[in-house]
Amino acid sequence: MIKLVRTDSENQDFINLVKHLDEYLAEKNSSTHSFYDQFNKIDKIKHVVVVYKDDQPIGCGAIKQYATNTMEIKRMYTSPNHRGKGIASNILTELEIWATELAYQNCILETGTERLDAIKLYKKNGYVLIPNYGQYAEIETSVCFQKEMIRLF
Repeated sequence: MIKLVRTDSENQDFINLVKHLDEYLAEKNSSTHSFYDQFNKIDKIKHVVVVYKDDQPIGCGAIKQYATNTMEIKRMYTSPNHRGKGIASNILTELEIWATELAYQNCILETGTERLDAIKLYKKNGYVLIPNYGQYAEIETSVCFQKEMIRLF
């Protein structure tokens, strides 16, 4: 049974999942990991989703305010043996619903150009390519996306 839980960055399961994410990214992006790592701190994130299967944490994601009307999707991760089963899309949808409930109009995100699986996920879920924003503006190994949120109520 799959269960999505809204929490914050003090949740120990989230902290553990992010450690796995950081290990994965350090291995995949060894030459650029230290640059990106500085933007991926998890302290004080108020809006975190952790996914459980049979009470075991298998994935996570978070949203963090970027601008007055925009949330940034952060720390998306699904355990390797649970990939390709729609877990990441479920996390993304829950984060989008939460952003909408909080009256945000847009979600933005950054991923690496070599993260073809992540790019496919975001495009499949309605995200469109935008110019690189903020700290990623001049970074050739980054690609940024945005999705306009539709009010659900």
